[in-house]
Amino acid sequence: MKQGNQNRNYRTAMQVSIVSIAVNAVLTLFKLFVGIAAQSGAMVSDAVHSASDVFSTLIVIAGVTVAEKRPDSGHPYGHERMECVASLLLAVILAATGIGIGAAGMKRIAEGGLLAVPGMAALLAAVISIAVKEWMFRFTKRAAGRIKSGALMADAWHHRSDALSSVGAFAGILGARLGFPVLDPAAGLVICIFIEKAALEIFRDASDKLVDKACPAETAEKIRAAILGIHGVEQIDLLNTRLFGSRIYVDVEISMDGSKSLTDSHRTAEAVHLAVENAIPEVKHCMVHVNPLGKEKESKIPSEKISG
Repeated sequence: MKQGNQNRNYRTAMQVSIVSIAVNAVLTLFKLFVGIAAQSGAMVSDAVHSASDVFSTLIVIAGVTVAEKRPDSGHPYGHERMECVASLLLAVILAATGIGIGAAGMKRIAEGGLLAVPGMAALLAAVISIAVKEWMFRFTKRAAGRIKSGALMADAWHHRSDALSSVGAFAGILGARLGFPVLDPAAGLVICIFIEKAALEIFRDASDKLVDKACPAETAEKIRAAILGIHGVEQIDLLNTRLFGSRIYVDVEISMDGSKSLTDSHRTAEAVHLAVENAIPEVKHCMVHVNPLGKEKESKIPSEKISG
């Protein structure tokens, strides 16, 4: 069942990514042409941002494809963390793009002199870009949430940053047409800020999943409820969770009546294992250790202690 879900998730990620590449390629050419023709630096900067979206989506495709590889002798726990690596690369590319756009805007402002007033076509292009990129953000974010893909979610926020950059471009172009030409290059600085903020958020999320951060508290509570719902479990002595890319590993120690046979204890531990994996689809594996009631071990590793 899980393998079937993974295959569907992979197909979903690929379909969304192909749509993203096609839309961004068209938008890039459209905004670049209009930006040059209408003499709008803000629109040219916005075109560069859209072009970076194409490359970021290619990275998503590579990351998701490698993450789907089955475990092997060199990677017995699988390859899911490659999604995190893809997200980190996205964050770096996004940050570099923002810096480049901001630097170009500052250079134009510093040079001073006569700044060209953008044409009306640039204003219209900004409106079209805002609408298309906001739709792409919602479309990609919905799919990323459904398949629990960090890389795809990072790509969704890249779309949102592009939409926000188009808002900045619109404001700068409008201001320039109203008699303040400096607002067109100044819009590049605003776009830069939005992009850097998105890059930082993507970087933080990917880093958390690379350093074995615990899963959210609400997910831990669902795991706890699933375990305590199994007949024979007297209490939970220890519960550790760690994020592994888009998946979760769970280590749990439970207490049972010490007079139970080894066969009964194994049967209960297996039931806990299956209950956790079925209750939380993102759980890749649940390791269960059984203690006789009142004889739970002291763990040397800081953990989330939960008593029944």
